[in-house]
Amino acid sequence: MSIRSLALAAAALAVAAGAHAQSAFQKPEDAVKYRQAAFTVMGAHFSRIGAMVQGRVPFDAKVAQDNAAIVVALSTLPWAGFTPETEKIKSRTKPEAWMEMDKVRAGADKMVKAVAELQAATRTGNLDAIKKTFGDAAATCKACHDAYRE
Repeated sequence: MSIRSLALAAAALAVAAGAHAQSAFQKPEDAVKYRQAAFTVMGAHFSRIGAMVQGRVPFDAKVAQDNAAIVVALSTLPWAGFTPETEKIKSRTKPEAWMEMDKVRAGADKMVKAVAELQAATRTGNLDAIKKTFGDAAATCKACHDAYRE
């Protein structure tokens, strides 16, 4: 399966799963696994762009664009897994997240917007534009990790 096909499949999954995810969790543990899995896959594809931005691997505009499409497709998914029932489940989420869920959601919205801007930059094929938007997107991830992840 090509990266493009994978990106399209991820986008379709994101649309289908995002709409029904919250009601689909049989147990709170399932919601935690869901959000962790979405973050893991999203992070893997984000890191592939980061490797190009940092010069650790050669820049390939198509690979950057394909990975950005996957990140965007997945960016809205994890949040369905932050249900009230998951607060007491052991995870890397700090207790403060549950007390400040409005801030967590606002941070999520910023991240979703930032990765969409990254995706737009990858479409230009301009590495400098990608570097800037990658840094902006990474900053949104870091802000949430610093505040709400152990």
